[in-house]
Amino acid sequence: MPQIEYFLSTISPFTYLAGTRLEEIAAKHGATVTYKPVDIGGLFARTGGTSPKDRHESRKEYRLQEMARQAAKAGLKINLQPMFWPANAAPSAYAIIAAQAAKEKGAEGDLGTLVHSILRACWAEERDVASDEVVRDLLAKAGFDADLADKGMLLGAETYANNLEEAVKRGVFGAPFYIAESGQRFWGQDRLDDLDLHLAGKL
Repeated sequence: MPQIEYFLSTISPFTYLAGTRLEEIAAKHGATVTYKPVDIGGLFARTGGTSPKDRHESRKEYRLQEMARQAAKAGLKINLQPMFWPANAAPSAYAIIAAQAAKEKGAEGDLGTLVHSILRACWAEERDVASDEVVRDLLAKAGFDADLADKGMLLGAETYANNLEEAVKRGVFGAPFYIAESGQRFWGQDRLDDLDLHLAGKL
């Protein structure tokens, strides 16, 4: 069964704009997805990236135009300047990590739904994904135990830190970032078609 390792940021607009395409591609090819939330600020600092707030004005302007275009192409609502951004991504990242661990032990719930709902909350619903109340609500709506937000904090913190180290070692420098079992790397939601073709043996 093919494996896809998915490095993501729960506050990245381009991760949001991926929608549920990764999950659809994985299902098409019978692949499994391992979700690896990373500290995007830490990743930028370690790999030569620049935080959006520190970029040149021309880059800031282009980023907003591109977000609007990509949202229109994907059919997704987006607020280009959400009320709760940038938010502390750790609580929502910990929730994803805890939910994935619970799934490995046989728990119910849909990880793809959880991930996309967290991103949608930030970029389309004006909700604070650093809020325990919001995270608990999104866990429950994705079919998970809402208490994972509290129970998984230690595991979440350790794994979140480890994910960053792994990302740096494996050549990840942004989000969303996908690594196929072959070792081929794909950066950005606009490379999902290439991942699809790769899994089909055509690229």
